Amino acid sequence: MRILSKLALTGAVFFAFSQPMVASAADSISYIPQIHGTLRPRLEVSTEDNAYRFQLRNARVSLTGMIAPQIDYFMQADFCDRGSVKFLDGWIRMKIANGLKLQAGQFRMPFGVDAFRAPHNYIFGNRSFMGKQMFNYRAVGAKLSYTLPSRPLTIEAGAFNPKTIQDHTPWNTTVAYSAKATYRVQNVTFATGYASISPDSVRLNALDGAITWASGRWTAEAEYMHMHYCNRDRKGSHAYNAWIDYRMPVRAGIFNRLSFQGRFDGLTAFSNGKRTKEGLLTVNEQPRNRVTVGSTLTSQPVKNIYMDLRLDYEKYFYHSGFKPSTDNADKILLELVLRF
Repeated sequence: MRILSKLALTGAVFFAFSQPMVASAADSISYIPQIHGTLRPRLEVSTEDNAYRFQLRNARVSLTGMIAPQIDYFMQADFCDRGSVKFLDGWIRMKIANGLKLQAGQFRMPFGVDAFRAPHNYIFGNRSFMGKQMFNYRAVGAKLSYTLPSRPLTIEAGAFNPKTIQDHTPWNTTVAYSAKATYRVQNVTFATGYASISPDSVRLNALDGAITWASGRWTAEAEYMHMHYCNRDRKGSHAYNAWIDYRMPVRAGIFNRLSFQGRFDGLTAFSNGKRTKEGLLTVNEQPRNRVTVGSTLTSQPVKNIYMDLRLDYEKYFYHSGFKPSTDNADKILLELVLRF
């Protein structure tokens, strides 16, 4: 009996001391996901033919969370992308070692700078040509990312299905892959990348380089992208984008910040890499340049929750007298961006 009593007492003491430790470890992880959203209603007016349209450009909702110190996840869907519902991202990320992470699922390929911005981070209402037309790829696959412990250098590389994200069932004999490096020196960030995709039967190889400078109220960025077609019938395409932003505090009703933006971007004749029935690569985007000027009023009551009131004017310049559609012609854009 004495032996049993001692064992019981020892077990009770062990249980009493072990319970707070377990509770403390569990309390360090939040199993409740964080919910974020972006709404972008807008009005566009074409100055070419006096046409207009209202749009709900985005109604995005995302879930993010962490189930362990080494494991986090992200899911995102757009419930109204100009009237369509789209599932965009769904991935799991695991920390393998200090600075080294593995991410798998559906997400944007690591390549480019402007193309990586989410709608609530856009500098202008419409993305640059390189971010929208030349390289706008989400894919299903996996990537490794590594951040040096002693230097502000991050390297990412991944392999993906070459086909569309709308269908994950086909078996593939080719692979899409990309890599990106980002390095920061004080208030200047350098980025470069390489990507290789095969949307049809022609492989497309892309190179990218960008530099971003931010100091006080000013931010400026320049980026260049080149697309090479592994086919002698199609010349390579070039895209470039340069913009500047100036912001200052104001007191104007609910708004507490005012900013001004200017951008110049361009694109040469571009093909999306998909062949016609005759086996040819056609020009999907005509060569053009654009000048965009705009201004944004921001109401930001707390961090990460804000509303932008944006007004942009876009002026297009086409080559060889090409007559564009209303979508790609001079326009005025007025939109609200709500982020929560």
